[in-house]
Formats: sequence, structure tokens, C-alpha cells
Amino acid sequence: MLRIITRATDAQSELRRIGDRTHNDEILYKEATVREILQKVKRLGDRAVLDYTAEFDGLTLNSEELRVSGSELDAAYQQVDQELLAAIQLANRKITAFHRKRIPKSWVEFAEDEVVLGKRYTPVDRAGLYVPGGRASYPSTVLMNAIPAKVAGVPRIIMITPPGKEKKINPAVLVAAQEAGVTEIYKVGGAQAIAALAYGTDTIPKVDVITGPGNIYVTLAKKLVYGTVGIDSLAGPSEVLIIADSNANPVHVATDLLAQAEHDPLAAAILLTTDPKLAAKVQQEVSNQLQNHERRILTEKAIAHYGLIVVVDSLEVAAELSNLFAPEHLELEVEDPWALSELIRHAGAIFLGNSTPEAVGDYLAGPNHTLPTSGAARYASALGVETFMKHSSLIQYSPTALKKVSSAIQALAEAEGLPSHADSVRRRTEG
Repeated sequence: MLRIITRATDAQSELRRIGDRTHNDEILYKEATVREILQKVKRLGDRAVLDYTAEFDGLTLNSEELRVSGSELDAAYQQVDQELLAAIQLANRKITAFHRKRIPKSWVEFAEDEVVLGKRYTPVDRAGLYVPGGRASYPSTVLMNAIPAKVAGVPRIIMITPPGKEKKINPAVLVAAQEAGVTEIYKVGGAQAIAALAYGTDTIPKVDVITGPGNIYVTLAKKLVYGTVGIDSLAGPSEVLIIADSNANPVHVATDLLAQAEHDPLAAAILLTTDPKLAAKVQQEVSNQLQNHERRILTEKAIAHYGLIVVVDSLEVAAELSNLFAPEHLELEVEDPWALSELIRHAGAIFLGNSTPEAVGDYLAGPNHTLPTSGAARYASALGVETFMKHSSLIQYSPTALKKVSSAIQALAEAEGLPSHADSVRRRTEG
């Protein structure tokens, strides 16, 4: 049963508990296992990747089978129905259009005395995209990771995903990858896949940035290879927080809570409402919809442990609690969502109004669905074009400009005990 609480202090305590749900001793134990996997792949390359694929996935592959062939890519289009293909292509267009607006602009400024300052943005050479697979199929994850890399101008986009039992990758995933501009695909999953992308093997190229969600082993592997490569984020279990008033439809609210809970037993589904009657109706509706839910066991577990309804005195209090939790997804199902949005400081994505379920953002609205979780929205943002780019500063001084600031530079350098720094300016400006 989805719990209802009414005291603000209890709400704060529960939100902190839910936000801290991924921090435990079991993760430290798994981290040691992941370190061993990373080191073995770094030393042995393809051999280790293939051994771990046999051990963890029960699949015996050789090096030649790791890369998805052209014939497999061609066949995928024959195996996807036209309705799904059209949906993938529509999502591709919408996501591409949104991310094109996010491309950072290089700039140059010409100041007095022929001083030139600027910033130049360039893409990384190789991007590695991890897409969960095996029994599951996530073409939307392919699109959300590959499209920003393509729009950024990354010349080589490498996707890696675990195959199913017959050594195959879901055809919808392969079609999405081709539509989004992925240049090569490899059949590997888990921590060994992250290791292969970070260090490179004879078959799988080393990349500059790794993005994409995965299980705890994938997340820990990304954490441990950071520094060798860049990463997007350390994604935790998914979460939604809904702020609703008496205008909200309890059936819709309940469905949105379950849409998040069905992801994972650790998923969080939270409702903050000013209406006690809505709270009771949503609680009952969640129970009703769970009765015949296709993923009832894991969804019910998520609701039992990390589901919550809080009745609050005002929307202002709801906004304060939301900022405390800093949700991945925030739905504002209230009469004036734009006014309420002004009070929101921390959220991965904000969905405004009763006709904007989180699923719209998951699939094709345009903004990325790879978002900060577990409170990271306090300091982090969605995956985007910038994830696959870096910037270089541009600086040029004329002799006149250097002479004007030489004494200040020398004073700072000498204060820090760096005489050659001071000399590098002094020798250019004396005489």
C-alpha cells in the first residue's frame, strides 16, 4: 500500500531516506569485483571480455562475433514493423531539433592594445555509448545518447550493448542506432564493456567519453574509469516526484507514479499534494492498477519501499520539499504550473500541466531523458551536446599589452615563488 503522511518533519525524513536508498555496504563489495574486472580487461583485452561474457551472460563468442555485421544491420530493418520505424524516425527528428539548439558557440573578443580572447568548442574524437540489453529493448536510450553525440560533431560513435541468448541484438535497437548515426556496434555488456571502451582492446576501440545507463556494475565501472575517460553521470534508480492540487486527475497521477515504479524495485514514486481527498483517491487507484499490472512484483516492491504520498499545507511547502529531494523527473499537475515552476531550483526535467506525463520526455519530446538522479540535480544537468564537447581558451597579447601588465604578472609570480614565470614576462618587456 502506498503510504500517506501529513507531518512536514516526517516528510523530510522520508525524502532523505528515499534519496539515500543506493548507499549501502553491498555496493562497496560490488566495487571490489568491478575493480578486478577492469584490471583484467585492461591487461588481457578481448580475451577477458569474451571470458566475462561467457561467465556472466552464458554466451560463447569469438572476437569476430563481437562487432555487429552489416548483414545484421540490414536485417534489422526487415524485422521492425513500419509503425515502430515511423515512431523511431519521429523521435529522431524531434530530439535532433532540440539538441541543435544546445550547440555551444565559439567566440572571439578583440580588446584594446590588440588583445584577443576567446573560447573554442570542439567535439571529442570518439564517444562510447552503453545501452542496456539482453532480454530488454531500449531504442529510446540509443536515440537519447547517440543524437547529442552526432549533433556535437563526434566523428566516431561506438555503441556497446549486451546481446540476447541467440547472440542477437534487438532489431529496434539496431534500427535506432542506424537512424541516430552510430558508426559501429559491439555485443558486450556489464563492467567488462565499460572497461573495453575505457582502455580499448584489439577489437573494441578506446573512446574519450562514455555515456549511458546500466546496472550497478556498469555504474561502478564508469565511476572507476572516470579520469581515464570522461563520463556523463553516475545514474541511480529512476524517480518521479509529482506536485498536484485538486485539479489533478487521480487516475492519471496514479498511472504516472506506477510508470516510474515499474522500472526497478529501487525506483522512487512520490506525490506531494495540497488535497487530502486526492491523496486518498490516488492511494486507492494505485492499488487498483497494480492488480493486473504486467510487472506487478517489482512495481509493488518499489511502491512499498520507495513510494510516498505527502499531504502538504501549500504548494510553496511542496516546492520546498521537492527542492530538498531534487528529483530526476518533476511533474507539476497544478492549475498554474508555470507559476509554481518559478519556485523550483533543483530538478532534472520539469513536466508542466496535466497533459504532460513523464513518458512524453522519455521518448520524443526532444529534451534528453538521461537525467541526474539521487539528488544530483542540485549540481548536475541532463546529458546533451555539451557532454561530447570540450572547450579551449584562446589568448593572444600584443607587445604593448604585455608590457602594460608585466609588473602585475611579475608581482604575482614572485609572491608564489615562481621566478621563471616572472622571467618569462620580464625578458619579453625589458629594454
